[in-house]
Amino acid sequence: MTRWDAEQKMQFLFALRSNGVTDQAVLSAMEKIDRAPFVKGLFAERAYEDTPLPIACGQTISQPSVVGLMTQALEISPRDKVLEVGTGSGYQAAILSQLARRVYTTDRHRRLVREAREIFEAMDLANITAITSDGSFGLPDQAPFDRILVTAAAEDPPGPLLEQLKIGGIMVVPVGQSDAVQSLIRVRRLENGFDYDELRPVRFVPLIEGLARDH
Repeated sequence: MTRWDAEQKMQFLFALRSNGVTDQAVLSAMEKIDRAPFVKGLFAERAYEDTPLPIACGQTISQPSVVGLMTQALEISPRDKVLEVGTGSGYQAAILSQLARRVYTTDRHRRLVREAREIFEAMDLANITAITSDGSFGLPDQAPFDRILVTAAAEDPPGPLLEQLKIGGIMVVPVGQSDAVQSLIRVRRLENGFDYDELRPVRFVPLIEGLARDH
């Protein structure tokens, strides 16, 4: 497994800053978590490029600058309990684990959850719980959450997830048709409803209901 050197790290952080990731806590978290263990096979040598890459089960690991921007938009504080829908490679959850008290991450692909768990253990990230489940329903037993991050696109912010957000909480979710460009939306839960904020255009895989038929 390659480890990044000082020059790669500098270029990586420069790409993040150039793309609008300016929050110092987020940059520090992304400097601490090496992306290489989350990228396997043919694409391993491209781990430090600011680009999305294919992973198992037909999914992708997001572009680092998009991971940074989504994390920044959540405005996480150290006492927060965070739900991530769409574990994928586990990279985003690992970043969140540096900023929040507790991270719950779910994916419909058992294999992705299993592989992500192995990396979390190897990196000694003890505050992440990875679960195979249909993330569009959230995790009612652990609700409410201070922050929710959805890493797959829905046509609308899913109702069960909105319900599981604490008052004062923030959810960041890509919204739009799966085959077109989507918008990254930040939702704040207020005492009497929700406030929606459009952040930027993005492209994510669609949020699919049900568990995948893989092992």
